[in-house]
Amino acid sequence: MAFEQDLQPKPMGFRKIILTVSLAGILAAGCGGSRTDRELFGMVYYVPEYATGFEIRGIEGRQSRVLRIKSLWQGETTPVQDVFIARGGECPPEGFAGQVLDGDAERVVAMSSSYIAMMDLLGEVSKVKAVSGLDFVNNACIRSHRDRVEDVGSETNADFERLLAVCPDVVLLYGIYSASAMERPLDRLGIPFVYMGEYLEQSPLGRAEWIVAVSEILGCRDRGESVFRSVRDRYNALKNSVSEVRDRPAVMLNVPYGDLWYMTPVRSAMAALIDDAGARYVYREEEKSVSGNRDGAGNGGGAAKTVPIDREKAYLLASEADFWLNVGQFGSIPEIVSAYPEFAGVKSIGAGAVFNCDNRVNAAGGNDFWESGLVRPDLVLQDLVRIFHPEFSPSDSLIYYRRLH
Repeated sequence: MAFEQDLQPKPMGFRKIILTVSLAGILAAGCGGSRTDRELFGMVYYVPEYATGFEIRGIEGRQSRVLRIKSLWQGETTPVQDVFIARGGECPPEGFAGQVLDGDAERVVAMSSSYIAMMDLLGEVSKVKAVSGLDFVNNACIRSHRDRVEDVGSETNADFERLLAVCPDVVLLYGIYSASAMERPLDRLGIPFVYMGEYLEQSPLGRAEWIVAVSEILGCRDRGESVFRSVRDRYNALKNSVSEVRDRPAVMLNVPYGDLWYMTPVRSAMAALIDDAGARYVYREEEKSVSGNRDGAGNGGGAAKTVPIDREKAYLLASEADFWLNVGQFGSIPEIVSAYPEFAGVKSIGAGAVFNCDNRVNAAGGNDFWESGLVRPDLVLQDLVRIFHPEFSPSDSLIYYRRLH
């Protein structure tokens, strides 16, 4: 990749001074006029096909764009974040209360490895200058150039001295149930940030479509749309190949945590993958999503909560299942049976039909299933089709999954 290009930090200079929200009005006034909020959001340039948590807007005839993030974290309601990406010397409207990026981002801090995977798929991973948890990153380019990438730690204990040293144009971060702990310090430092809500999407392709949002930040949206279309088309071709199968095996997910078994919700990306791979998820109780409705059109995002059930109920479900997936820390069937002997007689154990998504885990425990797998649902679906219906599989090997023995 292009890691050899421009590796030295650039001076922050005026770019970082002007980016605080409090100076947005001054910035606009200095550009010889202002734009109303209605003008700013009047033109929609990208409405996602599957994702619910973002869209791209702007002013007709202007180069700048506004990335609107509608799903910042989990909850019935969350704020909306507007990010003005200034291009062609244009300025945000007077009183604009969102984040302002001074042109296309060249130096990025990625607080989740899934953002690294998106940038890699775009051919822009060289722009990642700092990450959270460098040892856990699986991306080959980052790992081979780890001496040139800073580790700024976790969002609750971030090393802002290291973060400042890379002179970032933007920090890509996330919230869980509320604002990130990094938000206020970044505001004080004048470093723009963007909340990424891909993990909140309930559709595998919805998660992957966030690559378009990242591509807008980087100034390569045409490429982002093209990359996403390729993933989408391949995913849907695989889905269609098994859509008419009559034998849809039952699938159990996860393992106990203490006395409870946390079931993946029916309305979730994982459940959708199972269905799209020509199988059926054994857990069928519909749970209310925590997604909100923040734009009046039902387009709020949100992640459905895992559902705790007792071990007795889980045993009944596991007894029904032909396959058992995502078994956590367990590396073999004897390990599962040793920990939970009551499950020794279930169908999937007897048939050796237990698979874990740990085929690509690095020495520190970083799992690529949760990194590149989030932006390549077509490859995850390929694995699942291979597991459930090998006669339809275009591949003889698995990428993210492996069969336990």
